[in-house]
Amino acid sequence: MAGMPPATVEVSPAVVHALIRDQRPDLAGRSLVRIANGWDNATFRLGADLAVRLPRREEAVPLVLHEQRYLPGIAGRSPVPVPVPVHAGWPTPDFPWPWSIVRWVPGAPAADAGPADREHAADGLAAFLLSLHVPAEADVPVNPVRGVPLADRDAVLLERLADRERYPGAAGLKAVWAEARAASAWDRPAMMLHGDLHPANILLAADGSLAGVIDFGDVGAGDPAVDLAVGWLMFDAGTRQRFTGAFGSSVDSATWVRARGWALVLSTAMVSNSDDNPRMFSVGEFGIRQVLEG
Repeated sequence: MAGMPPATVEVSPAVVHALIRDQRPDLAGRSLVRIANGWDNATFRLGADLAVRLPRREEAVPLVLHEQRYLPGIAGRSPVPVPVPVHAGWPTPDFPWPWSIVRWVPGAPAADAGPADREHAADGLAAFLLSLHVPAEADVPVNPVRGVPLADRDAVLLERLADRERYPGAAGLKAVWAEARAASAWDRPAMMLHGDLHPANILLAADGSLAGVIDFGDVGAGDPAVDLAVGWLMFDAGTRQRFTGAFGSSVDSATWVRARGWALVLSTAMVSNSDDNPRMFSVGEFGIRQVLEG
């Protein structure tokens, strides 16, 4: 079994209540409900319009700080809501790390919808990425595993594909990878990135349009192809063509080839590490099928 890493600190509702009572007593009377326990963060809904995000392992602490630093600027450009921090929490004897209270972004995770129900989000998602992908300021961190040259992910990708039980189509996937590796590298200024853009972090409105984007823990600077990979994780071939077309000449052909390579990296990460998370395993399987389709 390959699954989610264990928590360094188990975040209980009692601890979260204590943090809010001590640091934001004006919010202490609100209801608190755990809604997610992810790889990096535990998330609780706080009343109707707020959420609390707390790292569940030490490696996630910088991610919380990055969200606090960069999300306000992203929110100012984004055409859809994002979880803007409204309180930067500090450590206490009960909880050793920084944490955040953020705006709640309503919507249904696209991971819980079928491909036909996601297609109405294509234009909105393209507009969001066009707003996000601006040249990064000098102090924006580079994520060591997202938005980097594809050569940096070669060893881990080939190691995953060696698992023939999980990847019976490994030969075709290696051919896709070779094509992506051969594409021209990103040689322009590093761009602002979401870094972890997949259907579980994309929210849909009732009509299927894009309602919001969440989980910016991997925000950083680098090659925008890592975010454009969402075209393979989110859409079937027909809708993907509309999604890619919405970028026009702002994205060149080499970047789209690298994006397909990044879709392979991200999809295999889910398939290889989500034995305890059927939802994310399904996202990865869908991505693998789309990568093979082209």
